[in-house]
Amino acid sequence: MTATAEPRAGATGPAHATRPIDDETARAIRGFEAYGDGDWDEIAREAIGEERIVVNMGPQHPSTHGVLRLMLEIDGETVTEARAGIGYLHTGIEKNMEFRTWSQGPTFCTRMDYVAPFFQEAAFCLATERLLGVTDDVPERASVIRVLMMELNRITSHLVCLGTGGNEMGATTVMTIAFTAREEILRLFEAATGLRMNHAYIRPGGVAQDVPEGFTAQVREVLPKIRGYLKNLGDLMLANPIFRSRLTDVGVLNLAGCMALGITGPVLRSTGLPYDVRKAAPYCGYETYDFDVPVSKNADCYDRAVLRLEESYQSLRIIEQALSRLDATEGEPVIVADKKIAWPAQLAIGHDGQGNSLEHIRKIMGTSMEALIHHFKLVTEGFPVPAGQAWQTVEHPRGELGVHVVSDGGTRPYRAHFRDPSFNNLQATSVMCEGGQVADVVVAVASLDPVLGGVDR
Repeated sequence: MTATAEPRAGATGPAHATRPIDDETARAIRGFEAYGDGDWDEIAREAIGEERIVVNMGPQHPSTHGVLRLMLEIDGETVTEARAGIGYLHTGIEKNMEFRTWSQGPTFCTRMDYVAPFFQEAAFCLATERLLGVTDDVPERASVIRVLMMELNRITSHLVCLGTGGNEMGATTVMTIAFTAREEILRLFEAATGLRMNHAYIRPGGVAQDVPEGFTAQVREVLPKIRGYLKNLGDLMLANPIFRSRLTDVGVLNLAGCMALGITGPVLRSTGLPYDVRKAAPYCGYETYDFDVPVSKNADCYDRAVLRLEESYQSLRIIEQALSRLDATEGEPVIVADKKIAWPAQLAIGHDGQGNSLEHIRKIMGTSMEALIHHFKLVTEGFPVPAGQAWQTVEHPRGELGVHVVSDGGTRPYRAHFRDPSFNNLQATSVMCEGGQVADVVVAVASLDPVLGGVDR
């Protein structure tokens, strides 16, 4: 069949005469539209003149780290096109934060990336403190507790990545070891915050409450166990010839690709660039801690697994330094002194559970009307934040986490937007998967370590 082009309106003379067009050119210049009940596969088949096999991997799939949908076009076992579909876990957290006080903000953002909740809390509170102008007033003990919690959380996050990644490749023992180690740290979180996940422990101005008595000894007791579990994981994974051959030269993404797509964290550091926010733009006193930023050169899935183990060891170094500082600052405050900002007030464990200490209640109810008014307004309205905007980044286990907060001078954020590293990193899915095998898609996505709660928010 030969198609012909219609002459342009008003065209005259031989230069504008009807010219024959071959089938290939006709297909190239035609547009295809799918609407209503139209089947895109049928239209695409007509467009390219051959059958495509399109496989949906997810959103209900155990190896997509949540409700991630991957649309794979395959030729035999080779992936010719890969697209990521997101939005299946959209919770409207950022919008909800506009209708809650600044103190209630951490309760929402901690639920975004639920594998590493402390980092969203810290970023949001640091940005809020910048707007309030109290960054330098945050007690040292509060900053040390923040660092301790974040580094313990970094280890648990990497353990989930390595454990689930190993399980997806058939190594169930890797997952059982990783989750057993993670459980040890979650018990510490529960002892300090009352919760294993979604803590809302870091608050604007400091932390909700001091760590319990004997907490540093409890952490020191756990650290050798964690170190032992990490060694077992390293022996099981890194020296295993099947594991090495399964990950080496798979999911390669070089430095130019990372820079073009805005990818950070272990994926970027696997290309040899030692970018870490804790070094590049320190916060919470990270510039005073002694630790290294591990890097590698091969930019593949194997290197990313190695880096996550190495980063866990570096976190142990930071934790040990933080514990020494906690011992040295025992009894010092853990939230700013300004009672118009500090919330919650003094907490204590009573016979009916946790709440404000009886001593504090007795004081504000019996001796200080002004303190009672402040307490009431702080709980019901929240504290006002001067008009302005602030941008704060922290080094999340998956990369650079940024938060942009805007205040109109009220007691609630005008806008709170998070740059979640999983969202940016997922852009690399097609680059890392196309041209590889279907089985390598699982490995490549696992090396990105996306958490869909943070992606969709």
